[in-house]
Amino acid sequence: MTTVAAYAAPAAKAPLERTTIERRPVGEFDVLIDIKFAGICHSDIHQAQEGWGEAIFPMVPGHEIAGVVAEVGSGVTEFAVGDRVGVGCMVDSCRECDNCKAGLEQYCTGGGMIGTYNALDKNGEPTYGGYSQKIVVDENYVVRIPDGLSLDVAAPLLCAGITTYSPLKHWNAGPGKKVAIVGMGGLGHMAVKIAHALGAEVTVLSQSLRKKDDGLKLGADHYYATSDPKTFRELAGSFDIILSTVSAPLDLDGYLSLLKTDGAFVNVGAPEEPVSLNLFSVIMGRKSLAGSGIGGIQETQEMLDFCAEHGFGAEIELIRADQINEAYERVQASDVRYRFVIDTATI
Repeated sequence: MTTVAAYAAPAAKAPLERTTIERRPVGEFDVLIDIKFAGICHSDIHQAQEGWGEAIFPMVPGHEIAGVVAEVGSGVTEFAVGDRVGVGCMVDSCRECDNCKAGLEQYCTGGGMIGTYNALDKNGEPTYGGYSQKIVVDENYVVRIPDGLSLDVAAPLLCAGITTYSPLKHWNAGPGKKVAIVGMGGLGHMAVKIAHALGAEVTVLSQSLRKKDDGLKLGADHYYATSDPKTFRELAGSFDIILSTVSAPLDLDGYLSLLKTDGAFVNVGAPEEPVSLNLFSVIMGRKSLAGSGIGGIQETQEMLDFCAEHGFGAEIELIRADQINEAYERVQASDVRYRFVIDTATI
């Protein structure tokens, strides 16, 4: 076992504090990664505060991990010491169900994917995430970060990037498609970049216009404030795809009215509270209300290669580890443009 420094939440809603954790020995197919950067995802906050249900404490959050391979097991074939790599939201799955075999490990039906943190591994031990100096991960759940991406701006791609890339690809965002992105935060800003790079006509739907200049600079063609009632009248029946990246409850009937016939409203933001819906909002117009998780390992690699090819990563604010609690407060206040990334050398 290797003892490493980390930042952990000792209990639900408690401030994170510096501590030490044990990492397992490097097994035959394992990769030991020196973590260089770890993104702060809103889901880290939901889980550390038990907003999505009972959690495992102490909790070391972090599933946007970028680093360098420090050691490999004797059976590892895909990676070597010195490689630039990433780890996203999962570190294992059953590997045997139809979804796992199809590259959809995120939807594993053989017990579910094993989360990078706040989960139990196959030995019943809790998993600890990226707010730490090192991590040991099976090579099958590690991805390669292309040379064209610096590690700091690549880290958020491991969740925010793939969480938006996967549904945009699945619902065929591209030339001739009108795509709306709800929210311009950590996920939303990546959705704008990716939808634009895919060739879609991109509209941002945000509460206000205060981030309009950023949205247009990142690739949006149009930008509307949802706080203005005229927005919903003017844009009725406009979009093929609406991707909601916000974790607050929305007026689903209002947003569904913005879809064309056969359009899809896809949720990647996950509110803590249930939401209501008038089913006529989907019946009239044969519209779809859908959701999407992260992507599988192969698709995550595809996304990283796509971002490198198009020359972009996340827009980040680099912080020290002792600023994590302040960063959590700022994320909840929507005061970040657009992803906090921890310099793990400061842990």
